[in-house]
Amino acid sequence: MMDNQRLTGEVRQELRRILSYWSSKTVDEQHGGFYGALDGNSQVVESAPKGLVLNARLLWTFSRAYRYDGDREWRRLAERALDVIEEQFLDRQYGGYYWMLDSTGQPLHTKKQIYGQAFVLYALSEYMLATSNGELLPRLQHIVSLVERSFDPIHNGYFEAYTREWQLEQDLRLGSHDLNEKKSMNTHLHILEAYTNAYRVWPADILRLRLRNLILLTAERIVDPQTGHFRLFFDEDWRLKSDRISCGHDIEGSWLLYEAAEVLGDPEIVERIRPVVLAMADAVLAEGIDHDGGLWNEAGPEGIIDRDKDWWPQAEAAVGFINAWQLTGESKYYAAAEASWDFIENYMLDREHGEWFWKVNEAGLPYPEPKVNEWKCPYHNGRACFEILERLEGEEHNDQF
Repeated sequence: MMDNQRLTGEVRQELRRILSYWSSKTVDEQHGGFYGALDGNSQVVESAPKGLVLNARLLWTFSRAYRYDGDREWRRLAERALDVIEEQFLDRQYGGYYWMLDSTGQPLHTKKQIYGQAFVLYALSEYMLATSNGELLPRLQHIVSLVERSFDPIHNGYFEAYTREWQLEQDLRLGSHDLNEKKSMNTHLHILEAYTNAYRVWPADILRLRLRNLILLTAERIVDPQTGHFRLFFDEDWRLKSDRISCGHDIEGSWLLYEAAEVLGDPEIVERIRPVVLAMADAVLAEGIDHDGGLWNEAGPEGIIDRDKDWWPQAEAAVGFINAWQLTGESKYYAAAEASWDFIENYMLDREHGEWFWKVNEAGLPYPEPKVNEWKCPYHNGRACFEILERLEGEEHNDQF
């Protein structure tokens, strides 16, 4: 039985909690911007470095919140995030944005991870949508040019990372668990996401062509047509280098890929992509969901290999299954979205210390992981709330927020 009112009521309440947490606990008054980490009890880790991804996602979240309800506090915090990105992360000598600062705001890791540049683009375009600030268009255009530095004109796609001086990096990885390969699903997914949002602000030919290319590249190279899962790592000319499956990325990619096609506005592309994204949602529904509604982390040819449940796949599952329900009207998808949200309510929310637990084990017990660090941000869970509310009730009800 579909109960939009119950679901949207719980989501709206949780969105308030998320925004309140990040606005009240993470502002760094001493060194500017936001703290780099809070521990599992929401205590500040004074010496923690400050990541580009965290700050870009904060800019996105507070910009989206301001676009949602017009609260000036969200705009103030978005501007704070934009200031630290442009004043501390920006490399004024070589261009682009540093990957990591130390706790005082000085450059720590100066490489130019394309994933990070894409997140700045995603966030800046959201800020422009929220504020109608056309003066930032040259900055947005410049960031597009930065991402395009990594385009591979021979084999298509985008390389992963560069040195400060924009030479191809030796260590291309986003994190220690990744493979050191020249191309990855993850970076391409988030360039796709960034170009989709940027196209809303700047519908230029270069973005239209590159966005179309990314949509088709994802459908033809990155999604496995036999299984409906993302392939994760590739060499330069797209030879597959991994047999792992990321359940969270699969369901996240299903709705981001369809959103990209819709924003591009080409009916043929939309029609081409629709069965692809539904196959992805079906694969996750059939293979990635536990009996409690939670989404497992990772699988391989032998089945589920990581039975923990991180916070972000749960958020993406709720959105991805609602997207599939909207495309088909099939109640199985709505039921899966409700089950995902119920899992979040039952297991992921830390009602004592705030925010969501990083992850829980198969029994639903949380690990003592940070509440905030360079990866633990309000983007997945906050965005899930915005997406669910927009999709189920429309933004005409913003006055209820």
